[in-house]
Amino acid sequence: VVYNSMISGYSQNLYSEDALKLFVEMRGKKLSPTDHTLCTILNACSSLAVLLQGRQVQSVVIKMGSERNVFVASALIDMYSKGGDIDEAQCVLDQTSKKNNVLWTSMIMGYAHCGRGSEALELFDCLLTKQEVIPDHICFTAVLTACNHAGFLDKGVEYFNKMTTYYGLSPDIDQYACLIDLYARNGNLSKARNLMEEMPYVPNYVIWSSFLSSCKIYGDVKLGREAADQLIKMEPCNAAPYLTLAHIYAKDGLWNEVAEVRRLIQRKRIRKPAGWSWVEVDKKFHIFAVDDVTHQRSNEIYAGLEKIYSGIIEASSYVVEDSIILA
Repeated sequence: VVYNSMISGYSQNLYSEDALKLFVEMRGKKLSPTDHTLCTILNACSSLAVLLQGRQVQSVVIKMGSERNVFVASALIDMYSKGGDIDEAQCVLDQTSKKNNVLWTSMIMGYAHCGRGSEALELFDCLLTKQEVIPDHICFTAVLTACNHAGFLDKGVEYFNKMTTYYGLSPDIDQYACLIDLYARNGNLSKARNLMEEMPYVPNYVIWSSFLSSCKIYGDVKLGREAADQLIKMEPCNAAPYLTLAHIYAKDGLWNEVAEVRRLIQRKRIRKPAGWSWVEVDKKFHIFAVDDVTHQRSNEIYAGLEKIYSGIIEASSYVVEDSIILA
């Protein structure tokens, strides 16, 4: 019970690597995880995108006979999908005897996250035809996410409208967020903004943030400023909206506004947290930050990156946008 609780606590607080280490220690002491713990540790593997450990956890799942548990099977599908092995996720689904909405929705979301939006929609339409699934709010979120990733605006609007007309479901904020983002990503910023006004919910940070990103892509200064102002009101110490707004100003040649944003950042002493990434090689995690030189093989890494970058420039005449240094 103690091990299961600690693993769950680590995973829920995003200490995924510690959760994995504790799971290995637990198995070394011949203690059995519960189905809930297996779901939790598979979620930890998903967040770290470590397929090798995920496959080892799957062997434990099979030995315990837990693959019949719909939530464990769903966690396996999610783990393989986020790890980029969507075909293995499909195998897990095929081998699960009793399929329900949870599994089908996980598979649709998996296809969406792997950039295979067309296959996600084909699966959904097939399930509706065979009446194997009764779509709920979560299922429609997965479908609209697939439309978003694939850029299918017309299909997204069609599915959004079907929620009410065909299935009697009143869209909640998650479905509105998907449709707003879909409009914005396709350049319909004014329509996206109107939908934010019309929906029966107050736009949250995620909606405003995705909208600001689209304003940056399409260079809309007016709507970008509005979105950034809303985000700054919600989280005044978050650097992201300041930096994005400055990029929008710079793209439009508004250098006085860029300087004002810089002064605002300095006055509020806002710092952008370092971005981290990691990779697993030979069962060891290597963690990196921006401009990191602490790794013992930094010289080799940067030499390799320079070689790749030079190859890209030579092969495609690739041009990097001028970066805006604000701090």
